[in-house]
Amino acid sequence: MRKFGPHDVLMVNMSPELKGWKVSDYLRRLPLEGQVVALMDGPDDPRRGALEEIPKLQCLTRPQHADQFEEVLKIAAFGSPALAPASPAPEPADATEPTAFHGIVGQSRQMLQIFSLIQKVAPGDANVCIYGESGTGKELIARAVHTASPRAQRPLVTLDCTAIPEGLMEAQLFGHVKGAFTGAVDHRDGVFSMAHTGTLFMDELCELNLPLQAKLLRVIQTREFSKVGSSKPISTNIRLITATNKNLKHAVDRGAFREDLYYRVAVIMIEVPPLRERREDIPILVRHFLRTLSQVYRKPIEGIASGAMDRIVSSPWPGNVRQLQNFIEQAVVLADGPILRDRDLFVTDQPVLQASSGRSLDIEPDLPLREVERRYILRTLSRVHGSRTQAAKMLGISLRALQYKLKAYMEEDGRLDAGIPSPAQVSPRMAFRVPSMERS
Repeated sequence: MRKFGPHDVLMVNMSPELKGWKVSDYLRRLPLEGQVVALMDGPDDPRRGALEEIPKLQCLTRPQHADQFEEVLKIAAFGSPALAPASPAPEPADATEPTAFHGIVGQSRQMLQIFSLIQKVAPGDANVCIYGESGTGKELIARAVHTASPRAQRPLVTLDCTAIPEGLMEAQLFGHVKGAFTGAVDHRDGVFSMAHTGTLFMDELCELNLPLQAKLLRVIQTREFSKVGSSKPISTNIRLITATNKNLKHAVDRGAFREDLYYRVAVIMIEVPPLRERREDIPILVRHFLRTLSQVYRKPIEGIASGAMDRIVSSPWPGNVRQLQNFIEQAVVLADGPILRDRDLFVTDQPVLQASSGRSLDIEPDLPLREVERRYILRTLSRVHGSRTQAAKMLGISLRALQYKLKAYMEEDGRLDAGIPSPAQVSPRMAFRVPSMERS
């Protein structure tokens, strides 16, 4: 068999009779240098996991029509000089990026330190507590610890402590017997039983009340628990990983969290920095999301303009990686061309990106209310690059009302404002974007 060159693309159609591990074993024995594309049934195809270790492999959703194969090949081989767009020079959607560490994408110093720490703690059974703001990827880190541990082939059970009513939390943790309380019509196992021999991940641990904290502490100390309504002890063999978006030490100082439980769950503390403190990770996250989401939505997004990338990197992202992913998903859904540009990024009712002009809304104390309204409307219009539909939605008024006000402003002084696009300057795509497609 001839050797595949670095610019070759090998496409594997993952038909129903093919097993993921068999394909993975076969591909490892091939003299591969170029890109490998596995055409799957969809983004949730269970065989994806078996192919993750193949270098330069992409799993794409199988095209439904013959004319879509060209787009699939372009996505697979993008980065080749023959396929790269000449102008404007974009950030390629599938440019070479660091290999994901157990599903976590990052190359900043902070993330590399976290990866190193995961590799050190994963082989043991020490309890791990992950601390960070919402959306930073705490659950991904918990999964990485489990995947890199000897328990990787055993269950990983996740419990979100904010999703369970307080009155049902004990039964959710330990299970219950029939008749233990109203509505307990049969026996049920709790998460400690389901995670036996595996890993239990408790998200937002700080939401547990003090009585349940005492019971959790006892389980950690004795490795035994009893179902609600039963006195029979049940042994448990789990590794406990917890996460919180609140500072547990401060909670201990306030009396909201038991100090003895804190020292039990936080044997190893992993602190995840917010995205604004590791901005060097943003470009590779954007490219990763673009590549993944363009496959999900079957849109040939090839890259992002450098100016748009700069604005994304400089934005605060209070919702961290989760917010960035949602933002890129909206942009992919509404994008019209293969390159995401600056104008494609304003697709939400309250844009998270800072306006490029950087101007603030100056309001003097003695300004008439009509002038305040005028400045606010024009400032909003500037933030969305002249899109009246987006501006009306942000202002909470109808498009017709906004057009009436803008017409009045133009009649007053013959122009809108310096640097703010007039209706004639707004592209048809921006002016006539279908309102029903705009996501709130």
